[in-house]
Order: sequence, then structure tokens, then C-alpha cells
Amino acid sequence: MLLLFQTTAGGYAIFKVLDEAFELKAFSKFNTISKTTPETTLPISNRQFRKHLRKFLRVHCANETLGVADSKLANIIKDKLKIDCVHNNDVMELMRGVRNQLTELVVCLASQDMAPMSLGLSHRLSKYKNKFSTHKLDTIIVQAIGLLGDIDIELNRIAGRLRKQYSKHFPELTKITMDNNQYARTVKMMCECINVAKLHFSKILSEEVEIEKELKEASIISMGTEIGEVRLGKISMLCDEVLCLLEYRATPYDCLKSRINAIAPDLIAMVEEIVGARLISRNSKTITKSSRRLPNAASQRQVQTLNMIMTLFKR
Repeated sequence: MLLLFQTTAGGYAIFKVLDEAFELKAFSKFNTISKTTPETTLPISNRQFRKHLRKFLRVHCANETLGVADSKLANIIKDKLKIDCVHNNDVMELMRGVRNQLTELVVCLASQDMAPMSLGLSHRLSKYKNKFSTHKLDTIIVQAIGLLGDIDIELNRIAGRLRKQYSKHFPELTKITMDNNQYARTVKMMCECINVAKLHFSKILSEEVEIEKELKEASIISMGTEIGEVRLGKISMLCDEVLCLLEYRATPYDCLKSRINAIAPDLIAMVEEIVGARLISRNSKTITKSSRRLPNAASQRQVQTLNMIMTLFKR
């Protein structure tokens, strides 16, 4: 029985299985690393059959049983060359034995050369097998804007529940501040509206002094009902959820902002980041792709941007 073994980037080897050992029957060394990928390595990885391997097997495996590590490759060899091939657990055990003592069985392969050969082969093989997306940067933007949309939907849902629950106690606050972040932080800070007069909201409302003044005046004449400890605890939990979502939203937004400013700066000069990301998501391409092939890049980008905006509003 014979074994077909392919070293990493060294070549093809055929071993004869003896009672308690292996014997190297034939070895076909790859002359250059450039030969390994298109003509030798890929045929095995893609279960195809090339001239180099076909000729090697015809010379050394006639009227023999051949052990192969790949069942599909074994079927191809059997159909093309009429060589009896075997693939089972015993063959895999023999393959592992050959691999463990490969440098001893094949004298021309030095152990210190195996690592560079394996690394070079993996790099070349990935060049042929990996499929790189031409819209990779676009995909990141599309995924980021989709995630932001999902977060905004969940945020609006929880913020709506918060406003509905707290408006029974302090309905005037809903009209005073429309921002979910300010609303949740204000409710979290004051708990009950009777505490408004004792607190300062300068950190929450930043420089909006008029809103703080309006808030304190509204708390005095509020028409809301009293609130119990149980409901106040639930409202506090809703505030925490809103603030947590707002904090989580900052991460994909910063990622989206940096990506879209890097690949479509002209689009961001005309519209904001969110609108620009939605335009790219709808059209599935960036502004810069066509500009690389056209001489008048600036005018072309502006025209394409306007076309994208018109397409968006038509839908």
C-alpha cells in the first residue's frame, strides 16, 4: 500500500507502508514557491486534478493501492487514472505518523525550512482562495447605520414609556425638554417635582438657563398627581435604561462618523453624517469610487451626491 502525502510547500511524496515503518518511494519537489499555489496546492484544495500530479501518480502508482487524505480527491484519482484509492481512519492515522517524522523520512526537507515554507504557502494560498469584498468600507457604514436605527427605535420606545409614566406626576416636563437624555437625567436627579427648587440643573441643561427657570416655575404650579415609591422605582429603572442606551449609542456613532469622514468627505460637507450614511446605505456605494476614474472629480462627486439625495427623497 502507498500513501500520497503533500508537504506544506516542499512537494508531493509517495510513501510505501511497511509492517512497522514507512519508506519513501518517490518525491517530486516544487522548484519555486510560485509553482505551489496555482498548479499544485489549489488542485488538492479544490479537489481538482492537474497535469503535474497526474503524471507523478501514473509513473509511481500503477497497479497499487493508494491511501489519500481527501475522500473527494480519492474519487477523482480513481475515476481519472483508474488507481484504487483508500480513505478511512487507518489512512488518517498513517498520515499523522508520516507528518510527525516527515523531516526524517524526506532527507531533502530540513526542519528549519518548514516554517518559512508553510508561511509562504499560506500567504499565496489565501491570495487565491479569499474573496475580498470591494464594498468593505461601505458594508461597515451600512451595518453601523442599521445598528443606530435599531438603537434609536428601542431608545424611543423606552423613552416613550418613561414620559408616559412620569407625565402623570409632572406633565409639564414633557413640553419643557424634548431631548431624551436631558429628560432622563432630570427625572433621575429630582425624583419628585417638589425637589426641583432645591436642585441645580446647570450640568444637565448646560447653558440653557431659561429652561431651568421654566422648569422651576412649572414645578410650583404643576397639575400632576402624587407618585408612590413603587412607581418611582420603576421610573428610575427606565431612566437607567435610557441613559445606558444613549451611552452605548455613542460607540457605533463614533465609528460611523470616522468611517464616513474618511471615505466620503465631500458628502459630509453637504449633509450631516447620519443622512450621508443613509444615502450610502440606499445606494450601496461610496462617492469616491467613480471619482477615481474621472478627471473632474469634484464636480462629479457633487453631481452624484445630488443624484443620491434625489433618489432618496423619491423613495
